[in-house]
Amino acid sequence: MQTSYNKTMFFLGLAGVLFSGYLSATKFFTSTCAFNEPCPYFLGYPACYFGFGMFLIIFIFATLGLLKTISEKVMLIITTVVSGMGILFAGYFTIPEIQKLISGADTNYSLGLPTCSYGLIFFIIIFIFSIYCYNREA
Repeated sequence: MQTSYNKTMFFLGLAGVLFSGYLSATKFFTSTCAFNEPCPYFLGYPACYFGFGMFLIIFIFATLGLLKTISEKVMLIITTVVSGMGILFAGYFTIPEIQKLISGADTNYSLGLPTCSYGLIFFIIIFIFSIYCYNREA
């Protein structure tokens, strides 16, 4: 079970790093947000930078878990905590954007939803899978 968990976390972390990395690189190098979306800020920095950091932590610990450099329990705890923080963070930015979509406000999201919502979905998947595996360990 743990090997499949480690691999799943590795690939989800990698997907999150690649997606948020693209968003972050686009903002950093062009000073515009990817996909012509409004760019939410947190503490004066683009939110995608923080998402990138959280996905990078998940990816690093998943890699360390795959390499058996850290225990599976440590990896479970880190991925659960970081993904929980990611849910709160991405949810904070996603909820107002989804409310705009529902109310019919003039929004044009190239991917159908705000990019923060995709980060939120990934964090939710990682969190649920982490909790499931943690409960199986107990």
